[in-house]
Amino acid sequence: MAALNFKQELTAAFGQPISENPTQVMVEAAYRHHGLDWRYLTIEVAPEGLAAAVAGAKAMGFRGFNCTIPHKVSVIDHLDGLGESAEVMGAVNCVVIEDGKLIGQNTDGKGFVSSLRELCDPAGQRVVIFGAGGAARAISVELALAGASHITIVNRSVERGEGLVDLLNDRVPAEATFAAWEGDYVIPAGAGVVINATSIGLFPDVDARLAIDMDSLTGDMVVADVIPNPPLTNLVKDARAKGCPVIDGLGMLVNQGVIGIKYWTGVDADPTVMRQALEDVFA
Repeated sequence: MAALNFKQELTAAFGQPISENPTQVMVEAAYRHHGLDWRYLTIEVAPEGLAAAVAGAKAMGFRGFNCTIPHKVSVIDHLDGLGESAEVMGAVNCVVIEDGKLIGQNTDGKGFVSSLRELCDPAGQRVVIFGAGGAARAISVELALAGASHITIVNRSVERGEGLVDLLNDRVPAEATFAAWEGDYVIPAGAGVVINATSIGLFPDVDARLAIDMDSLTGDMVVADVIPNPPLTNLVKDARAKGCPVIDGLGMLVNQGVIGIKYWTGVDADPTVMRQALEDVFA
């Protein structure tokens, strides 16, 4: 199994130079645990080589691959079809090759929704998401498809935030609104899920805190942070101190991996094995 990645993108995603691809470590731990004679490879592919790399994956009998920035959008031109959420958000991070067809999926948001379901049903939830980048887009689309009733996008850039809100209102069944992020944001009463989909708190800037009014958090709100490094961000620690159920960035990453392995192998991978492998990486 191959991952089409830039090594420098791993640094951007996880916040520090890492000698091993955390996703590779996590997925191969699952392969070993389940007795699968498979490999997950990290392969550097420049933009000008993407078409050849995708054709090569198909020619060599790969069952699929992951792809990262800058390939998440451009890879679509080389695929035969898209899953529902990947089509809506216009980005792919997981490709499945079956019967000679390459189908693009996006497991970013799916991984988050799987983590959320361990704590609450997303259906009917009012959600607040900080950020309007790729993670926010993936998560908001999947939450809407899972039945969330209302999504508030809180962002510094009005143009980017309103762009995501327009996409949600046009393409998915949840109502979405934009809130300008000025000063400490007050979480509205009735919100059930609060999500940091920004890079605030990512290593090495571990002392950074999300600009929110912590007094507006209540113990019945699920609070999530997508940052995997460190898993215990200030938001996670502050929310736990308020009595909130929390989801850390490793939960989303693990569930992305579980979904990808299911797509490729048909096996339901053990998430506890995968999380332990990640915790060892970030220890």
